[in-house]
Amino acid sequence: MSQNTARISEIIDNARVSPYQIIILSLCFLIVLLDGFDTAIIGYIAPALREEWGLLPAQLSPAFGAGLFGLLLGSLIFGPVADAIGRKRVLLVSILIFGGGTLASAYTQSIESLTLLRLITGIGLGGAMPTCITLSSEYSPARRRMIMVTLSWSGFTAGLALGGLLAGQIIPAFGWRGVLMLGGIAPLLLLPLLAWQMPESVRFMASSPKHAASLRKVVERITGKSWTGVTILDDERPAQARSPMSHLFTEGRAVRTLLLWAAFFCSLFVFYQLTSWLPSILKDAGYDIVHASRIGAMVPLGGTLGAILMALLMDRVGPYPVLALSYLGAALVVGATGYLMGDVYTLAATVFLVGFGVAGAQNGLNLVSATIYPTAARVTGVSWAMASGRFGSIVGSMLGAWMIAAAGSPEVFFIWLALPVLVGSAAIFLLYRLSLNRRAPAADSALPN
Repeated sequence: MSQNTARISEIIDNARVSPYQIIILSLCFLIVLLDGFDTAIIGYIAPALREEWGLLPAQLSPAFGAGLFGLLLGSLIFGPVADAIGRKRVLLVSILIFGGGTLASAYTQSIESLTLLRLITGIGLGGAMPTCITLSSEYSPARRRMIMVTLSWSGFTAGLALGGLLAGQIIPAFGWRGVLMLGGIAPLLLLPLLAWQMPESVRFMASSPKHAASLRKVVERITGKSWTGVTILDDERPAQARSPMSHLFTEGRAVRTLLLWAAFFCSLFVFYQLTSWLPSILKDAGYDIVHASRIGAMVPLGGTLGAILMALLMDRVGPYPVLALSYLGAALVVGATGYLMGDVYTLAATVFLVGFGVAGAQNGLNLVSATIYPTAARVTGVSWAMASGRFGSIVGSMLGAWMIAAAGSPEVFFIWLALPVLVGSAAIFLLYRLSLNRRAPAADSALPN
């Protein structure tokens, strides 16, 4: 390499973690916290909606499914757009959409209008999440990427938990509309700060000479020294004129992509079954709205702690063994949940462990997805992996009412719910076996096996 050139990954990896990087990751944390809050809102307000509008559980399914279908659309639409025009602009537009959609939902008067607004909100949510994963990964040095990205992404599960805790307080005082108003106003207030402080993706800027000046300013803020006269390069050869989607199935990535999609599908199938239907299941089992919301919040609370502890383990032994064992343990706990619903504290602890295993591992899965693909298709790769998960979440949320009725009891329902967790564990184990044989070509800073 010429003395007057430098690779962006080497700059990030060799520099000390700067206050500017901490600001960026903190902003990502706030974004995904609000993303998680708005994603989970419908599940927490569902018991109050049923009571006020006289709805059966099956009548809520379209609202659940519309929001998750919006997440799927947002992932598919905004991923390639972000790879083409930049991450920051897509991120700001996505936040505007999901903040505005959630705020408008507070004024809805029917399940039909709420369903439409949940679709719009979901599109914005689906665009924001993969973009944040990409940004937080690119601004973290390889030596600390696991823990830094996990701490940033733990905002999602923290937001889910916050939704449950606040819903239990807001609904009795202000009704379910108050929860939606809070979920809409907060991201809109964050927009000016993001426009001011959030930079563009360093790898996106490094991939095009027209962004050289902007990239140099960002690098100088990170390193604290001048880079005048130095050409900062991406770590990859310029992308050929082909669709970002083609990178997902070429150069040895096809099987890895399909296994990753299977793991995402199963993980989010179960996760959104729990976040969408657990409060209603608990209310039908005799718990009031306050206790149902608080117990439901144990899923993301457990996920937040699980994500942090798993990140520390993954830095030591690699992601795949940790994730496979986490899903395996979670399957056993999910299957036992229906038999432990008699005591509120035992149930809360059990649900916490379910969240620890399922939601905690999902955070690690998000990070793995960001390392498999090259810059030219990174947001596309993450977006399509998340889209497969969104499809699982749609299927899960839409099947929730049917599964509850068909199972006939909580015991049978939770045993059924444990099966896709086992499939997810098997998919991760197969990814682990593949990683022992070869690493994905063109992946930046591959994770340890």
